[in-house]
This record gives sequence, C-alpha cells and structure tokens, in this order.
Amino acid sequence: MIEVLLVLTSLSGLVSRVTPRPAAAALLAVAVAAVGLGPAASPAAAATIPAGAGSYTDSRPAGTSGPTTNTGAPVTPKLTTAARDQPVPTNDWWSSLAFQRYGDNPYSTPMYGHPLTYQATSGGLEVGYPTSPAIVGDGRQYEYAHKADLTVGLSGLNSPDTKADAWSDWTVTPYWADGSRTFRATIGHGMPFVYAKGSGGDARVTTASAPTVFSDQGNVLGITVAGHHYALFAPTGSDWNVSGSTITAGLGSKDYFSLAVLPSTDALATYRKYAFSFVTGSQVAWQTTGGNVRATYSLTTEAKEGTERGTLQALYRHQWLHTTDALTPYTYVSPRGTMKVRESATFTTSQKNNGVVPALPASSGVDKARLTGYINEVANASDPFSGASDTYWTGKALGRLAQLVPVADQIGETAARDKLLGLMKGRLQEWFTAGGASEFSYDKDWKTLTGYPASYGSDTELNDHHFHYSYYVYAAAIIAQYDQAWAADSAWGTMIKHLIRDTANPSRTDSAYPFLRGFDVYAGHSWASGHQGFAAGNNQESSSESINLSAGLVLWGAATGDNALRDLGSYLLTTESEAITQYWFDADEQVFPASFGHDTVGMVWGSGGAYSTWWTANPEEIHGINVLPVTGGSLHLAREKAAIKRNIAEMERENGGPAQEWRDLLWEFESLADPAAAKAKWDGVNGNYEPEQGESKAHTYHWINTLASVGAPDMTVSGDIPTSAVFSKDGTRTYTAHNHGSTARTVTFSDGKTLSVPARSTATSTGPGGSDPDPEEPGEPEEPGPSTGNTFRLKTGGVLTTATTDPAGSDTIASADGVNRDGTPYRPTVYEVKKVNGKVSAGAATAFRLRVDAGTAVGLAPQVRVSYDFTGDGTFDRAETFRYFATDPVNGWEEYTQAAGVRTATGSLGELKNGTVRLEIWNALGNGTSRVQTGTDAAVLRIPYQ
Repeated sequence: MIEVLLVLTSLSGLVSRVTPRPAAAALLAVAVAAVGLGPAASPAAAATIPAGAGSYTDSRPAGTSGPTTNTGAPVTPKLTTAARDQPVPTNDWWSSLAFQRYGDNPYSTPMYGHPLTYQATSGGLEVGYPTSPAIVGDGRQYEYAHKADLTVGLSGLNSPDTKADAWSDWTVTPYWADGSRTFRATIGHGMPFVYAKGSGGDARVTTASAPTVFSDQGNVLGITVAGHHYALFAPTGSDWNVSGSTITAGLGSKDYFSLAVLPSTDALATYRKYAFSFVTGSQVAWQTTGGNVRATYSLTTEAKEGTERGTLQALYRHQWLHTTDALTPYTYVSPRGTMKVRESATFTTSQKNNGVVPALPASSGVDKARLTGYINEVANASDPFSGASDTYWTGKALGRLAQLVPVADQIGETAARDKLLGLMKGRLQEWFTAGGASEFSYDKDWKTLTGYPASYGSDTELNDHHFHYSYYVYAAAIIAQYDQAWAADSAWGTMIKHLIRDTANPSRTDSAYPFLRGFDVYAGHSWASGHQGFAAGNNQESSSESINLSAGLVLWGAATGDNALRDLGSYLLTTESEAITQYWFDADEQVFPASFGHDTVGMVWGSGGAYSTWWTANPEEIHGINVLPVTGGSLHLAREKAAIKRNIAEMERENGGPAQEWRDLLWEFESLADPAAAKAKWDGVNGNYEPEQGESKAHTYHWINTLASVGAPDMTVSGDIPTSAVFSKDGTRTYTAHNHGSTARTVTFSDGKTLSVPARSTATSTGPGGSDPDPEEPGEPEEPGPSTGNTFRLKTGGVLTTATTDPAGSDTIASADGVNRDGTPYRPTVYEVKKVNGKVSAGAATAFRLRVDAGTAVGLAPQVRVSYDFTGDGTFDRAETFRYFATDPVNGWEEYTQAAGVRTATGSLGELKNGTVRLEIWNALGNGTSRVQTGTDAAVLRIPYQ
C-alpha cells in the first residue's frame, strides 16, 4: 500500500522507496500476446499506442520521471548482453542485482534466498546462513540479518559491477567480469547449494574467520564457519587448499564448482551426491479443479560430472504443510519458520480453493431502506472520487464504488447500480485514453506500464504496481459482470489486460512484460519494492491489496470466459493466503521468534517482519493494512478464526481500547471470526463514524449485518467453482455461488450439497451444517450431540464437531512406552460424535487433516484409526487404521493426512442411523508424548457420507 519516507532502525539507514525515474524512447515492439491476454500492441513509432478503444503512450508525460537512483539519476536495468532483451522481473527477492537504486553500490544489497542469504561484492558473492534472530526497533521488528560467513568467487576477481545474467521462476544467476575473469553463481529460494562457473582464475572461498575443517576428501572439503557447516565441491581431480581464511582450488580444464550449507556434518555424503547436478532453471505449474488448487514446483538440472540429475531443496512452511511428498529429516532455520528438505527436483502442493464472490449473499439481516440510503450517499456524492488524481487513490475510489454495485443489484436498486457502473466506466476510460490529465505510459527499458500521475514510487522505483492496479482490475471485473461489451478486447478489455500483463503476466514468452512481476511463486507472496534496495531485503506491507489483484483476476477471468486467468487468480490467492496466515499472522504460532512479542506484523521483510507500517505506528493501521480492501476476496482470512481473535485482541491492547480511525475495516475483519461481536460494535456506533477512505457505510453495514445473519465463512467446505462460498450459523450452512456463464450450471460443494445457479446470476441456498444446533446449557456436562455436514473438527475434550467457533488448542498423545504399537491403539486420544445420520457417498473415502508435533522427541509416530458404529449400539461395524506418521524432532506442527495410506480395514461402509463416528490417535512408536492440534481447520475429519 502506501510507502512514504521512513527509516527503520534495522534497515541500516536506508530510506524507503519514494523517488523518480528517466524518460523512455520509442516503444519496443510488443511481440506476442501473453497467454489468454489478447493481442499485443503492434510495433509503432507514434507516441500513442492504440489498445482496443483505449490507448497508452510510449513516452512519459512532460515533467514526470521513470526509474532513478536515490540521487535522481535515470537508471536502466543492469543486465548482461545475453539477458538484455528479456523483461526483467522487478519486485523480486533479488531485484537489486538489476536495479541500481543506490548509485555508489553497483553490486547488490542483501538478498534473502532462504536458507542462505547473499550479497554481491566486487570479489564475488557473499554467502550467509543467519540462524539467530535479533529484535530491533524498540521490539517492533525481528530479523535474521545477512552476515557473510564466506565469499565465493575467483582468485583476483575485482569486478566493477554485478549484472543479472539469467533468471527463472525463483532462481537467478548474477554475473561478474573484470576484463580478465568472468564469474557466475546460480542461487535461489530453497536452494542449499550455490552453483558457480568461472574462467580466468582458481576457485576461491574467503571465510569470515579461520574455518574449522571437519572433512578433507581432496576435491570435497567440509568446513565450519561461525557455527555453520559448509561443503565445498571442486571438480574431480582438484584439491582444496586452506590458508588461513582463504580456500582455493584449481579448476584445471573445468569451469565449475559448488558449495552447500549443511544441516549437520553427517549430511555431507548426501549433499555430495548432488554437488555436480547444477540447477539451470525453476518453474511452477498450477491447476485448479474441483475446488482444489494443485501446484508443482520443478527444478531443471545439468550433470557436470556423472549422471546424477536430482537435487535437494528446502520447502517453506506454507509449502510443506500442504504436500504429501516425502521429506528428509534435514531442516533449516529461516525467518519463515522451519524449512524442511526434500530429496528430489520436484514437489507438489495441494490446497482447498479459497472462493471469491462478487458480494456476500442476500440475507434477512439487512434493512433495505437503510442500505439504500447509504448507497445513495455514495452514488450521489458531489465527488465520488474524493479528489483522487494518482493511480493509488483513484484505485481506492474505484474499489469503494465496485463493492456497492452487486449490493445495489442484490436489493433491486438498479438505478443506483447503473449510476455506480457509469462512474466507474467514465473514470477508467479517462485513464485508458492517452493524452489527458491521467494516462498510462510504457517504458521499453524496464518493460512496464506506469500510470501518471504516479504515487508512492510507482514510477521512480517501480513500487506497488500490483497494489494500485488491483483496484482497476477488480472494478473492471465488476463492470464485466454487467456489461460484457465494455470488457471486450475491441473496447476496454485490452487495456485491462495490459495492467494484468504488467502485474501478473502468466506468460514466460511475452517480450513486453515479465512473468508474474511481483509474485514470488516460491516465497508464496508478492514483493512491493521494485528495486529491493534495503539491508533487510525486499518487503511487502499490504498483503491484502496483493490478494485484491488475485481476487480481481478470478472475477475478471470468470466474467470474460478466460478460465486460464481465473485459475491463475485462484492459484495466486490460495498460495498467498497460506503465506499470509503463516508469515503475517503467525496463525500456528510457529514462525515469529518467541522474543518478538507480537501476534502479527504489518510488514514482511526478506530478513523477518516488523510490527509497523511505512507511514505510521498507529496499531489500528498496523493491523488494518493487511485487511483492506474488504471484498468477496477477503473470505480466505476466515480460515484461522482464532488468529483473527488474537489479532483484534492485540490491536485493542496496543491501541488502549477499540479502534477509532479504521474501525470499519477492523469490524469487518472481526466479523470473519465473530460476527456477533463485530455487529455489537457497529450497533454501538449506529453509523456515526467516518469511513476509511476505501470503505463506505453502505458496504460495512451490508457486510457486518449479512455475516451476523448467515454466520462466519465456513472454510471447511468449498465449491467446485472459484466464485462460491459457504457460511454457517447455529447448525445451518448458507451456500452461495455466482455463475458468470451464459447457461445455468450446478455447483457441487465438498460436503455433497448441490446448488443450481442460473446464467449470469447469484444463487443462495441453506442446509444443515456448521455449529451445533443444540448447545448445552451452562454448567451441563457436554456430550456430542446431533451434528450436520460431513466435516468434523477435533475439539479438546474428545469431541468431533461441525462447529467452527471453538478456540484453537491441543491435546497430548500418550507415549508408546518404547513398544511397537503399530496397528493397535494404545492409550489413544479419542474424539467422537454421536447421533449421526447419513448415506454413503459413492466413490468417497475417509479423509483427515491433522497437525501433530513431537517437539524435540526422537522416533515418535502418531497413528490414526477411524471407526463407524452404524446404529449407535456400541458395536463398530467398520474400522480403518491408517499407516503411522513419523514425526521429526523439531518443534513445530507437521501435517498428517489420509495420504499416509490405509494399513488395515475391517467391515464395509453402511448407512448411518443415529450412528457414532470415532477417531483415535496414539503413538505407534517411541518413548515420549506428542501433541495433536484441535479447534482449527487443520484438525478435521471428513467422512464419506452425505
């Protein structure tokens, strides 16, 4: 979001990203169209480039700037000749290699690949592995700051600069040359290796202090520096020579060598196996089907010696929580929590698709007359855009209007709906027509489209394009829902597709824009800075505005029939949702250092996170900046309701009371976990407050009162189209879906519910499910009562429940007492639900998702049995015992699912009539206790019944 001048203690005096940039010459011919994004512009020498009914320019408006150094000098990308014509992905973890923000540093600022950190210098590449966090800035920031353990390069290398030579989805190859020597080093996210190639000198590694050698095998050397273990690999026949802090090896006729950070000294043999399997590229592929998003992350390799083509890669927490691929016992420390190592060149994640709806469903909780009055206040305002002139604030205003269009339509206020649509069209068309007070300009050097007037460094530093343009894409998607002709390529759709190509281009072959400019597919989230010129790496503040772009892609793709763009939006949103859950909100309380003392961060940095914003220390804005704008794409936040409650509680503690300035945003946020509490706060003010600038009383009133009526989002259930959502309250689920298509369709939800949705319409229906409809009286012993739905949460106290409002907790799993208990429950922790009725779902199977943790205990293995008593007579007619799950001896939750496989099964499934379902979990191995999580969406059992 907003990034203004600010100096954080931990940023080593570097100021924030707000500066100006140079003029561009003639537009580079925009070659092929990006996949699914329509025709690219034709080569043109004119200053105005047609784009459907719109246009943009190939030179900036008079008096404006493009990318510059911190002193205001124009700057072009630092690329080698081989990379010069490729669109450079600014806003990445390594962007300082290409963007020389600081004129006196032609190399790079620290780059956080994780587990390793890097910084380019004249003599090569500094490499570090920070494992101890520092708490800085009056306790408001934690960081694992880059500190060089060693520098890798060539003997005598003294390069005047470092350039980007090649890159792929999450790897990059910097390049050094000094006239006598050339040096390249391929590095990347999750890569414990540095793959080096050089000419004109010996391989050289300079350590920060004299190393301790723990293994010397000639061309393979194991050393310890600053408590961290590294392995150095020279070509076969070479020999490493250690002289003080300098280590060298002749390369002979070869030009390659590598190094790796080791999780332990005894891992050397495993890592040696892959030392000469050089990574040459990285690529993600995604697929959205049946309410699930699958993503496969693959590395390509080249065998420099032998035939080995495999590799090792470290998965971030948001990845290993959602993979069933085998992982090794090896782990690394990172600012994002524990990273786990996979011995393969590929892995796959699978997540439930987080739906996006144009508006919350119609409900009895909304007073039409009151809502109409609030809508008309916005539609009839003397200046609906509140004086906005730049891309960001214009976008905010567009977003405010866009949220009210489907709401007005929902209550039959078609005149207000059409007026709002007209306002949005008019302002977008102004921006999409070159030559006026506002326009877009293409920079052929940086291959980017910038809107002028610009703001917050969107021009001079290439910051925040995904934030600003998210509002334009979202607003256009709402227009397209009602006016497909306006969104056609021949009309205004081509300009929208240029904004999409600039910010979230799915094509790797488009010569005009880079692939996914700001979204870091491996880190799982976007980056905001275009130059990454900070000691703390890159950063992102408003993760929710990044989500706004993804939600806009879902709706735009659905509205225009572009399923590829729709599915891209689903992949980006679902992936970033888990990253936000873990790295901004620390929902599992496994990421932030214990000494940090906060439950959320306003900003994520490459080196860590900060309880702050770019412009204020006000707690309301620190907590609210990762909430706004609240839209039908915000529902994903409801996956971790306990984290929302902790977040609001901390805000009120830090604030000295409830929110005052951004109260509407925080009410809406709270309503995703506790609608009644949020409504009480709204009712207490009764509309007497000043809305946040991207909000309106109309939208806030509709949002809070709708959720108070239908309940919080039920994230245990998903629909098979991405424009659907489910809510639950008092034993009733409300299902809603919007069908953008031209024919009616049936939407099927994961609990078996079906919903018929007419063409170009929203449909809503209710059914049993969600919270217990028969709660016990206070003080009465709790017994599992009748439940609805086929997905149950584990609840502390031995309960399986469909309720989604219980607090998160954990239960102890007893020790196996050193005896092999594989297949036979031993002192199990038991969860049960009674009085269950249901018919078997054809083709379905028992499924569960549990989070377990053995702490630092070695050799434990939780095991699950699920049993079905069809009539509740006490005899279990079907029992399924799953293979045990071997836990690691590292603090932190691990995910155990049915993917472990069924070990044994007795009986056959049959109809449940007042039946009982039981889940038992015990330790099959080991001599210690472990834990199982309760009360969250990661502690669920799904039974194969309707």
